[in-house]
Amino acid sequence: MLTIATRLISKRPFISISHRCYGNLQLKFTKHQAIDLRSDTTTQPTDAMFDIMKTASRADDVFAEDKSIHDLERYVADLLGHEEAVFCVSGSMSNQLGLRLLLTQPPHSVICDARSHIYNYECGGMSYHSQASPSPILPRNGHHLTVEDMENNLMTDPLHSPTTRVVSLENTLNGTIMPLDEIERIHQFCQSHDLKMHLDGARLWNASQATGIPLKTYGQYFDTVSVCLSKGVGAPIGSVLVGSSSTMARARHLRKLMGGGWRQAGFLAAAAHYCIQNVVPTMPETHKLARRLASSFEAMGIQITVPCETNMVFIDTSAVGVKIDLLADELFKQNVLIPKSSGYQARLVLHYQVPSDTVDTIIKVTSELIKKRQFN
Repeated sequence: MLTIATRLISKRPFISISHRCYGNLQLKFTKHQAIDLRSDTTTQPTDAMFDIMKTASRADDVFAEDKSIHDLERYVADLLGHEEAVFCVSGSMSNQLGLRLLLTQPPHSVICDARSHIYNYECGGMSYHSQASPSPILPRNGHHLTVEDMENNLMTDPLHSPTTRVVSLENTLNGTIMPLDEIERIHQFCQSHDLKMHLDGARLWNASQATGIPLKTYGQYFDTVSVCLSKGVGAPIGSVLVGSSSTMARARHLRKLMGGGWRQAGFLAAAAHYCIQNVVPTMPETHKLARRLASSFEAMGIQITVPCETNMVFIDTSAVGVKIDLLADELFKQNVLIPKSSGYQARLVLHYQVPSDTVDTIIKVTSELIKKRQFN
């Protein structure tokens, strides 16, 4: 009997490209399935998703008239324990909206993890959209931010400093899960200092599936939460921002200002709704595969540089003398894509469209390269 994950994978589309440029390597592969581990954003829409799209409503979301979008927003808001939600184009947009809604009068600043997406990968959005100064902190424990980290970085001088107004957390971050008890401690700290809280929960689905903690339990501690639909959830596009009714009314206004007003986007919402219900429950299988890959790498002498707690495997191959470019090139010949790098470090991201035999291929190719290195 096929599992949900197997049934979904079996409907995976094929990439048919005459030439695919991949770094300095150009190879032909036609009518072969490319398994992409460069990110979980690389999942592709399936036939089942297109069937769902055909049944979606076709009204205008700028006028707030589309039923499929309303259904998705109500569903996600309820999952996270908030009053309302807004369907957005991307995670960067929903994060920046969430921050902008909580930042009302500059000069002000946002405490965040120095490794976070809002600080590194959103084009300086908090400074551009909210006129906010980021206060990035590298956690002393090397894993997640703590109250003690924040106590030492809180800006309170109203004469010289952009005073801290918001704390932004990310869960998961680099695939690691932020402990719930620490989130609760930070929440109490923020309340005592009159600070708002935003959560970049792009992969909060992974944290919830890995820990068994309901999304609503995480969501209760934050004023705004962004969750991504196009990463591990597997939807074609989109993110959802949740918060109070009054906050989300303002979010719709600002979303339009940022050029993010959807028109007939119900088919995208319908696909995302389907993915939440059908793909998210398969995440534990993906996490299990990631742990197997990480353990196999370690057995070969490859260092795992970040704990493998969900779907990401961070590797350093310097100890075995195999550069990432070489590994990527050999895997590409097997129609497996990983990030290219001239060095020894890489991130591999698993998702529901990565079957177990692809993990076997990665292990086999890596092992063979190490053996060749040892005999040369």
